[in-house]
Amino acid sequence: MITEDFARLWIKISKEWKHHLEEQLLPQLTEGQLNVLELLQRHQPMKPSELLQHLQTTPAAITTLLDRMEKGGLIERSRDSSDRRIVWVKMTSHGENEVKRGVEIREEFLKGALDRISSHNQQLLVYLLGKVANAG
Repeated sequence: MITEDFARLWIKISKEWKHHLEEQLLPQLTEGQLNVLELLQRHQPMKPSELLQHLQTTPAAITTLLDRMEKGGLIERSRDSSDRRIVWVKMTSHGENEVKRGVEIREEFLKGALDRISSHNQQLLVYLLGKVANAG
């Protein structure tokens, strides 16, 4: 059945992706931290609640993640000057270096995987995955 084949391949690709990222990003970065840094790269500064809108997790998990990232020197948090209840999150220069490194690692992995098929088939794959992703 096609669904079983799709599931098997999807799981295989997902495991390879996760293993590669975990192995290559450490010890400075995790995949979750890379996701946060990429959001900050596009939208900084951000409030933790704004990060929550983009990440599928809980407020407590975001706080823990940001605590670890701050301790690792990837981000800094500061209070809003006009409303002390608001916390702003932005990348440090170390975070900027790490997001660049993380994106390069991911790009290298994906390029290696996609180079196995022709440019036309790469475009077709992206198109079809887009259809699958937007089906819901």
